[in-house]
Amino acid sequence: MKQFLKAAATALGLAAFATSAIASDWTPPGPIKMMIAFTAGGGADTQARLVAEDIEAKLGWQFIPEQVTGKGGMNLAMAIKDQPNDGTVIGMVVTETLGYNMRAANAGVEPSDFTAISTTAGFQMGIVSQSSKGWKTFADVVEAAKGGQEIRFGVMSPKLADLAYLLGKAQGVEFNIIQVKGGKAVMNGVMAGDMDLGFMAGIQAKGVAAGDLVNLASGLSEPLKQTPEAPTLADLGVQYNSDGYFAFIGPAGMPAEARDAIATAIADAISTEGNKSNGMITKAFGGPVVIAGDAFQVMAEKDFAAAGELMSAASE
Repeated sequence: MKQFLKAAATALGLAAFATSAIASDWTPPGPIKMMIAFTAGGGADTQARLVAEDIEAKLGWQFIPEQVTGKGGMNLAMAIKDQPNDGTVIGMVVTETLGYNMRAANAGVEPSDFTAISTTAGFQMGIVSQSSKGWKTFADVVEAAKGGQEIRFGVMSPKLADLAYLLGKAQGVEFNIIQVKGGKAVMNGVMAGDMDLGFMAGIQAKGVAAGDLVNLASGLSEPLKQTPEAPTLADLGVQYNSDGYFAFIGPAGMPAEARDAIATAIADAISTEGNKSNGMITKAFGGPVVIAGDAFQVMAEKDFAAAGELMSAASE
């Protein structure tokens, strides 16, 4: 059974896309170098490698993983932009790379300088604390802050730091914002008591299920799947959010038949029950989310524009 979970694309549109890509019968002219913007052994790195493994098993394509980490995916973006665009080089980033991080880097590149191939999964970005803190809702955090308690708020990117700042401003409190490298570092900081709460993008799921952690709020434009009762940032007075996806990109100018064939192979791998990538994505992120081709390109360009608005709001 194959299950496609969609955002910014209709079922019919995705089916038509997949059918046309399969019909093109494109195959890579050689091994595919798969750059990965995440630390080896982490959840995102594992996801990328499992996607490659599933595609190799079905189609016989060969992937050569290569870690290109740093600067929120910008090191990968700058490395991939001048690579061959014949489908033999792709990279896994987060959509924040093409939005906030690319805008902040001011490196002279925009999403149009890359080929958007496909997303794989959405973030389940929550604002999380240890259950032992005794906070049941985000209102409890605000009450503690207004009562004089210093609230140490862990984040793993400048975008999330801006969101944490705006959240405090909207609630009439000031957080001590601590930026660290990666969601695991935020979780470790919260569990060690070095942070009182922090943004976590799905890594908290097991702890929440066990009752050790609590999702106090959703960082998304919609409720979290695990705890739909938690308020969104909009509910808390912030018009911006941390919506984002894990995604594959390529150099600019990739032929449509190559882009679409790779996107279809990715979608098939992550959406086929029994595949390793499907199991991992379903467990960690609530299921695959496929936004491919032109729809993904448009979304990336909108995110890039919205990043400028967020930066302006956070600088006021």
